[in-house]
Amino acid sequence: MTVEQNLASTGLSATSLSPRDRQAAGKALRNQVSRSVHRDWQPADDRPDPIALLEASSKGRLPHLVPIRYGRMQKSPFTFLRGAAIVMASDLATTPTTGLHVQACGDCHLLNFGGFATPERNLVFDVNDFDETLPAPWEWDVKRLATSIVVAGRHIKVSAKSSQEAARAAVRSYREHMGEYAQMSPLGVWYSCIDAKVLGEFSEGSGHRQRVEQQVEKALTRTSAQALPKWSEAVHGQWRIMDNPPLMYHLPSDDLLEVEIESVLQQYRQTLRDDLHVLLDRYRLVDIAIKVVGVGSVGTRCVVALLMADDNDPLFLQLKEARASILEQYLGKSDYPNHGQRIVSGQRLMQAASDMFLGWTRSDRGHDFYVRQLRDMKTSVDIEKLSSAELIGYAALCGWALARAHARSGDSARIAGYLGKSDPFDRAIADFALTYADQTERDHQALVNAIKSGRIQAIEEH
Repeated sequence: MTVEQNLASTGLSATSLSPRDRQAAGKALRNQVSRSVHRDWQPADDRPDPIALLEASSKGRLPHLVPIRYGRMQKSPFTFLRGAAIVMASDLATTPTTGLHVQACGDCHLLNFGGFATPERNLVFDVNDFDETLPAPWEWDVKRLATSIVVAGRHIKVSAKSSQEAARAAVRSYREHMGEYAQMSPLGVWYSCIDAKVLGEFSEGSGHRQRVEQQVEKALTRTSAQALPKWSEAVHGQWRIMDNPPLMYHLPSDDLLEVEIESVLQQYRQTLRDDLHVLLDRYRLVDIAIKVVGVGSVGTRCVVALLMADDNDPLFLQLKEARASILEQYLGKSDYPNHGQRIVSGQRLMQAASDMFLGWTRSDRGHDFYVRQLRDMKTSVDIEKLSSAELIGYAALCGWALARAHARSGDSARIAGYLGKSDPFDRAIADFALTYADQTERDHQALVNAIKSGRIQAIEEH
């Protein structure tokens, strides 16, 4: 389904009811699905084997890179969670929901939030990964975010009490901000954004503020021009991306993927606005290379392209394979004919501002891709360095960003009416997060065992 069709099927696009009536309708949903029922998690007797799900999700990826994916996932339960969105989606599909849908991230964890540049060169904080985006129950994103907070808290060794408090802070922030968006006009919601400066305000202490100020200052310099000498070198008077196998490397000139990517760049241009054709045409392609990124994306066809306007004016674009969303097997196929278009449309709907070079296409070999700028003033919080108080504050900031993203596509009044002004839902999701964090640790151990037994091949990076 398209976003509009999916939301209309759940009544979210209805404008015949006033915000007050829609809020009352949301409150009435508690009679069908109590807020406390969301704490429940018990794996079913026929729960799919998590390793089999991971193996299924690896099909169609570049085979020589898949072991890197598993190597990254085995490092900790937190890296496992990041790469195992397919496992949690399978489990979330068995949990109760209100039936209200939003444009969901689909892989909503703590590291899929961050700061980035708007086309006006402002730095904003928002959700920033949309490979799995699809109209889906709003509860799924909230549960995955809360779980990731608890798993991250355990990873950085904060107390169990602080981890649960951080998860509850994220949900409370989501609930309170959704209530605020429910009182705003549609245009007000659409125009709202979160200035990245709030990163320095989510926790007290001069040390934290100083680190954030340094990160923001550094982000302002993270441009293609700054990346050019870091990622490239001049060879016979021509800039060329430096090889760093297996994470960055060139393909043979006769490799089918090399030919495929060149055609993708040509076709992608047609999905940009006409004025951007003029801008993009000022740059010429000088080099492309495979670039391994993230955890869940490892093994997909992900390429960095270097374009130059002159000898010192670079533009780095990322061309990333767009595969079917893991949510589709539970919610039905997207009506977008191209998964790159699904991702781009979902990103534009959820984000306050999106990269102007965002576009999509399908290669001659039938692979869908989306394209975006690489390294454009992007920044993120270093989870490893967060104190208990900082984790709690950052979790609340992520909950705010998620509420803003959901309010753009969903019925904020109905969701706010269901959530209410007290905390039963907050406490229920925090309890769910604790229980599902235990499940994540068991699934991570299953992966470790599968690697030890030889069922799964993994490459550890040093």
